[in-house]
Amino acid sequence: MLRIVFALLFFALPATAEVVVAGLSQNRVSITANFDGSEILIFGAVKRDAPAPGSGPLEVIITVAGPSESVKVRRKAKRFGIWVNNDWVDVDSAPSFYAISTTKPLDQILNETEDLRYKVSIPRAIRSVGAPESVQDPAVFSEALIRIRTKKDLYQMNPNTVQLEEDTLFRTSIALPANLTEGDYTARIFLTRNGQVVDVNESAIDVRKVGLERFLFNLAHERPLIYAIMSLTIAILAGWAASAVFRYILA
Repeated sequence: MLRIVFALLFFALPATAEVVVAGLSQNRVSITANFDGSEILIFGAVKRDAPAPGSGPLEVIITVAGPSESVKVRRKAKRFGIWVNNDWVDVDSAPSFYAISTTKPLDQILNETEDLRYKVSIPRAIRSVGAPESVQDPAVFSEALIRIRTKKDLYQMNPNTVQLEEDTLFRTSIALPANLTEGDYTARIFLTRNGQVVDVNESAIDVRKVGLERFLFNLAHERPLIYAIMSLTIAILAGWAASAVFRYILA
């Protein structure tokens, strides 16, 4: 009897399983002294064990997220003719970089329930748990953070930029700006049908400072006194050299 039950459950499962097989053009980004941005090509295919179902078209969503951090967002107000910081809200967790590329506009291929579950959209990727009681509109602060980082290309929404061929092969490229934060980045690929997530694939991207940039960063954070003395010495020598050259020219 138990075997019959298992057999019925097995045949009741969907005949098609769609799985993402993905790759990246690079899984490591090096930030050097002359780093002016980079571009990552994300590509892949949909692996199936049966023909694709006819219940709605297949869509692809690709996100790249940088390391999350807490952010204090302040709002200025005019007091006695002077602009000063007034209200503030601590955003508990916000990705330092977040880009979304899709085959169609996001609200057309992902429903609210799945967005809440997987935190795909930019507002869902930001977590702000509480705010001071004096703040009546805490959502405005998250919107301001999104607006500011969007202007800096740190938050990107790129609809219709994922190319999907024959419901099988897909690819897109995501531009990484020069002002990247060092850390572990995550690329996620979502397959959706009728607004529902069919499969998810994750890949890691390592973003690190290298060379002189790395040496100065480590020195400033691990040996701040030595870094300050070195900076002061270089400033003094540069000033003295400029003065010597100026006197030589006038002589």
